[in-house]
Amino acid sequence: MNDKPIIGLILGDAAGVGPEIIAKLAANNFYDEYCKPIVLGDIRVLERGAKAAGVTFPIQIIESVEDANWAEGIPVLDQKDLDPANIPYGVLSSESGKSCLGLLKLGVELFQAKKIDGFCFAPLNKSAMILAGCPFESEHHYLAHLFNHKEPFGEINVVGNLWTTRATSHIPLKDVSAHLTVDTILRAVRLANTTLKNSGIEKPVLALAALNPHCGENGECGREEIDVIAPAIKKANEMGIDARGPYPSDILFIKAFNGEFDGVVTMYHDQGQIALKLKGFEQGITIAGGLPAPIVTCAHGTAYDIAGKGMVKTSAFENAVKMASKMAKHIRKSENM
Repeated sequence: MNDKPIIGLILGDAAGVGPEIIAKLAANNFYDEYCKPIVLGDIRVLERGAKAAGVTFPIQIIESVEDANWAEGIPVLDQKDLDPANIPYGVLSSESGKSCLGLLKLGVELFQAKKIDGFCFAPLNKSAMILAGCPFESEHHYLAHLFNHKEPFGEINVVGNLWTTRATSHIPLKDVSAHLTVDTILRAVRLANTTLKNSGIEKPVLALAALNPHCGENGECGREEIDVIAPAIKKANEMGIDARGPYPSDILFIKAFNGEFDGVVTMYHDQGQIALKLKGFEQGITIAGGLPAPIVTCAHGTAYDIAGKGMVKTSAFENAVKMASKMAKHIRKSENM
């Protein structure tokens, strides 16, 4: 067990399904195969999650990571910051949002202090974190701020062996074309390439999606493929990145799911998300790409509608733990070479 990475498990939004997920997997000893887990959060929130899931398991409350002894139960670094009696299931709460911001900060600090090798966070609620005063549009921007990270960063979405990222994200569809430049596309390509390499894929093959129908039909149906996407691919190739395309988006994912590419760079949010969620909604994960630490979560949200009912499936978070552990081991191996 000594060669397994230490992975922090952040309980996520207390009004959602995260604590149930983490409790269910602790009860069936899932973590033991992949990592040495340490739960980050309030012990009372974890206990309520275990009760909702109908499970029990041994717990070891610790004051510091150095106190962890996995033979005595799952270690919990109790933050004593959130009484679940004040956080009803399914109700948006600034208190829970504040706790989540603090837990992400704790995860970064523990990684920087080399006390953990990475972390997974159960579903967060962006609105709750904004209510709590978060000035950033997403947890990825907040994490980049905590790391003081200036290089490309952002969401990498994964289903099975296929990774995707995007040149634009949370903007109106009518604004996508104006935001597509060689630099914004190249930034997404570099992000995908770096994160795939950090997972152990030595020479990733990346495909870029076209924006327009039929790949623009040589400019008759839009010029973005000619003016910005193809030049970005050329520049990426000059940097030693194996980027290909652009491919018409209505056939690209057929090729991708058949294993022709390791990753896909799409031009806007739903272009990739629809394909991935149709392929494996209950399996998908999101990686905080480009950051120094392996940070992974499940692709689904807090599921307020079923929180506390013991109904939530754990498969996506299982995949998140597997990926964080895999990336942590690869990074550790690279540093020791």
